[in-house]
Amino acid sequence: MALPFFGLILLGYAAGKFKKLSIDGLAWMNFFVVYIALPALFFNLLSQTPVEKLASWSFVLAALLGTYCTFAIAFCSGVFSTDGDIPESTIQGLAGAYGNIGYMGPGLAIAALGPEAAVPVALIFCFDNTLHFAMAPLMMAIGGRGPRQSTRHAIIDVLKKIFTHPFILATIIGILAAIAKYQPPDAIGNLLDYLSNAAAPCALFAMGVTVALTPTGRMPVVLGILVPIKLLVHPALVYLLLSWVGDFDPIWVYAAVLLASLPTATNVFVIAQQYNVWTARASGTILVSTFCSIFTVTGLLYLIASGILPADLFPAR
Repeated sequence: MALPFFGLILLGYAAGKFKKLSIDGLAWMNFFVVYIALPALFFNLLSQTPVEKLASWSFVLAALLGTYCTFAIAFCSGVFSTDGDIPESTIQGLAGAYGNIGYMGPGLAIAALGPEAAVPVALIFCFDNTLHFAMAPLMMAIGGRGPRQSTRHAIIDVLKKIFTHPFILATIIGILAAIAKYQPPDAIGNLLDYLSNAAAPCALFAMGVTVALTPTGRMPVVLGILVPIKLLVHPALVYLLLSWVGDFDPIWVYAAVLLASLPTATNVFVIAQQYNVWTARASGTILVSTFCSIFTVTGLLYLIASGILPADLFPAR
């Protein structure tokens, strides 16, 4: 089930390795994916969702707590391995908790679980990204990295990153369209369908090329801790917390666990570059976690499809 998606990443990786083109050539494809195709996918699916399904705060908080706890575990392992270096530990925390929920998440979850997975995917994307966008500048400021600015300007900067992100904007507009029961004209609807169908293939191919062309340097020993945290601990925590809170649609539970199981996001490398901290190792984490996720995510999908993994671990509570 997951192999076609990883096949696209592998094709992109092979193209990046064997065709020596500049990574700058990806700029327009990345722009198309991030600012046009994936937002169209989010809007298309959310605008057709019943409004009552969009307000499940217990689900959002349980999934978000799982991500935060994973960040805390990876951050603490970084503090231990770097003798208390907060900026490096922050990037390690992000490497352990910030999954590729933008590029890989929507296409993989919807293909594996059906269109019903769109709503939990969009909600998790919005709130997880809000968490990461807030944690990175906060922790870097504590660690003495980043520009000196007042608390007010720091808050404004974080809010700007959140509410100008194309995925989050598309989610907000899609929810408003669902509330208003707005249906676009046929011509616009068809265009949105074309863009939605192009989102996942282009995103996964571009991701493979990006990983292939990103310098990795030496693989640090800490990857032996961070990669299992990202691929195993993160989904396990989300699964346990959702089971503990309980009474969720199985598709929502499986979508949240699947998103938590995804490899480290390329945004972690972007943030590392922004603060000039742990950049080569961040790209190494992305590469290794992406390769290992071929096996872990495929295994998770098998457990879901075969019914071995129950949607609720504590159904009799």
